[in-house]
Amino acid sequence: MEHSRYDYSPITDREPLRFPNGARIAVWVIPNIEHFHFDKPSTSIAPFTMSMVPDVLNYAWRDYGVRVGIWRIIDVLERHGIRATVALNSDVCIHYPPIIDATRALGWEHMGHGRNNSELIHHQSESDERALIEDVLQTIEQATGERPKGWLSPMLTESLNTPDLLAEAGVEYLADWANDEQPYYFNVRQNTLLSVPYSIEINDISVFLDNRGTAEDFQTRIVDQFDALYEDGKVSGRVMAIGLHPFLIGHGFRCKYLDRALAHIRSRKDVWFATGGEISDWYRESNPDPKNGKLA
Repeated sequence: MEHSRYDYSPITDREPLRFPNGARIAVWVIPNIEHFHFDKPSTSIAPFTMSMVPDVLNYAWRDYGVRVGIWRIIDVLERHGIRATVALNSDVCIHYPPIIDATRALGWEHMGHGRNNSELIHHQSESDERALIEDVLQTIEQATGERPKGWLSPMLTESLNTPDLLAEAGVEYLADWANDEQPYYFNVRQNTLLSVPYSIEINDISVFLDNRGTAEDFQTRIVDQFDALYEDGKVSGRVMAIGLHPFLIGHGFRCKYLDRALAHIRSRKDVWFATGGEISDWYRESNPDPKNGKLA
């Protein structure tokens, strides 16, 4: 089957994109702060125990992220003056309130990331998914004081209805569709919904788990991607996302290479470190949706 969520648009045919203050590139950093159920499999470092219940090895490995890793990431981002956009499981608000207190104090943005990363979004009925989305948004709003503008689904999973239901709930941008370096509008049933570019490749999951790369490999990948997009940005602005997971990059032997990569980016002029909501707000104001968000 085909889909009608957006029109094909080669980047070479678009009007040049100009970011605020002449920036060539908008960089947003996305720590995925997640909760996992003890009795369900999820992201793992040791596949030979994944079928066990409980799978203590992989569960405890993931649990390091909320106990230790996120605090190391906070220190690095603070050192570079970067406000992050948290992809937040709403269950984090219930189980790890000190993390919410810390990210609120830092002025970080919080976007919806499902209830937890043991419950994916692809098989629910439309009514069940609508209720799930609203529960996530309300829980995060109650904990942080702000209703999320953005959404990244757990493991980037969606049903056929997800963009429509997010727009219906007032979500303004979606990061699941990692297929571009500039924002674009989805076709949805009502309201409007913007795609803000996320990355599967500039992401510690793909480097460390899928490709079995080193922390130095991650630094090189971030720097090389930034340099390429920075050069492209002379002609038309580009968005660069850096996806992080505290149970991976939060280890001391890895996090110092994130620090070095960010120092490289900070050394350049005409870089806009933004949150997902800031990118969305700017794009919506400067490039209104020509279809007003309606399905074709």
